[in-house]
Amino acid sequence: MGDSSKIGGKGEQGEIVIDEALNLLGFKFTLISPSKVTGNLKVTKYCCQPFKALNGGVSALIAETMASLGAYCASGYKRVAGVQLSINHIKPAMLGDEIEAEAAPIQVGRSIQVWEVQIRRIDPLTPNSKRLVSTSRVTLLSNLPTPSEMKFYADTVKLFSKL
Repeated sequence: MGDSSKIGGKGEQGEIVIDEALNLLGFKFTLISPSKVTGNLKVTKYCCQPFKALNGGVSALIAETMASLGAYCASGYKRVAGVQLSINHIKPAMLGDEIEAEAAPIQVGRSIQVWEVQIRRIDPLTPNSKRLVSTSRVTLLSNLPTPSEMKFYADTVKLFSKL
């Protein structure tokens, strides 16, 4: 899959970036497919609220982006649009923590898809032990017309997705 931290359109250093906002925060995609999208993030000062905990808005950004990317792949690389996001924050991830996120479809229909996204904190002492930070449900319209100028994006995502 290549260097998954640099998947997508061109970034500032010319690397390939799937999502500019997540890239700026240091998020790295590890799997992109129509049935699952995964990635991880080191919680830094750039994604924390003043109490040094992961900002809930960053969790929402991760959830919507991952669900949208998975839905995009599942719809045959046709444009999707998020119409509803519901997120529950369970436990905090603190400055310095490593988190992993996983998005999986609940329903993939021709016009509507529903995805669940879970974010977990990885315990540095026991990496197989992970605590749920947040859980989200994202509803998306799918199979929307895709502008021709976005063909490069589909081609790039196809390079890194596992079908």
